Amino acid sequence: MSQQWRKKFHHHHQPEASLLHCADLILPWLTPVELANVSLTCKILNQLAKSLTLHRSLDVSRSLETFPIRFHNLVDHHPYAFFMYTPSQVLPSSPSKNIPRQSWGLTCNSLSRIGPKSVTGSPGCDAGVPDLGSSARLVNLVDEAGEAVSGCRCRKCEEVDDNGGFGCPCRGLEGMGIVTECGPSCGCGLECGNRMSQRGISVRLKIVRDGRKGWSLYADQPIQQGEFVCEYAGELVTTEEARRRQEAYDKFASAGRFSSALLVVREHLPSGKACLRINIDATRVGNVARFINHSCDGGNLSTALIRSTGILLPRLCFFASKNIKQDEELTFSYGDIRMRANGLQCFCSSSCCFGVLPSEDT
Repeated sequence: MSQQWRKKFHHHHQPEASLLHCADLILPWLTPVELANVSLTCKILNQLAKSLTLHRSLDVSRSLETFPIRFHNLVDHHPYAFFMYTPSQVLPSSPSKNIPRQSWGLTCNSLSRIGPKSVTGSPGCDAGVPDLGSSARLVNLVDEAGEAVSGCRCRKCEEVDDNGGFGCPCRGLEGMGIVTECGPSCGCGLECGNRMSQRGISVRLKIVRDGRKGWSLYADQPIQQGEFVCEYAGELVTTEEARRRQEAYDKFASAGRFSSALLVVREHLPSGKACLRINIDATRVGNVARFINHSCDGGNLSTALIRSTGILLPRLCFFASKNIKQDEELTFSYGDIRMRANGLQCFCSSSCCFGVLPSEDT
């Protein structure tokens, strides 16, 4: 990329107006390494690269969330963390090594959403068992008879109860930490009280650089107990692909400072007759949840699997488990299992800190 830029702007000597126009169309799509190489070609591009770097540090979400989410760094020279942003779960690109580019910075009006389509099942809760389709390989969720286990199928999501409230009456009946929300064909909109996690991030957040933890997610406003914070968004991958990626990530980690954001969710349904496993990799494609650090005391966030009627795969969402103050770090427990004796060091500083981060076989 840098050689092409040198040929274009040193040999052809395009006018400054054409250079600015071309840079506005191309620079936002470059990776940090490509951008650094381009900035060495001339003073104009160097200034534009600095402006773009500042713009990127002002909003990690590329305007895909309700509020901008800024990076704050007073400890080293890293202005931002680079990855593809998605507000929700996506299927991995094919082949997996070729990540689609995404515009980020300057004045480009067409912010590109991640290429893979969102994962949905059947049209809604009255359509019976959802059509698993190509995404069936991403999740194992079956009962003893081998039938797909779907969410709530009631038709009462818009009925008003005796207290004047409305929402799906089956909410939470599937067990602790599992919640059912209204889906595409329930007939209600985002204003429905049973779509709390579907309106995107509605609290102000910021990403702060820590000398030991690296990037960390903080509250940029007070957050009330029970309030929805964000979901864990990323690429939904098969178990085989998750294991292959984790092996690669472990090699990168041993060679230098690198942290992956591959999360494995295992949930036994209350009946005990079915088990759900979902692999969400936010290392290359994800959202702000990839910056939430572990705390041995459980932190101030609780997790819940959110199922929307008519949609095959649930989403892992974070809620405030207590009242959270502004400028307080957001944390949750990664788990209790520590299978690796030489695991990564934990810096949560809680009174019950184990000193080592949770780890287990992928």
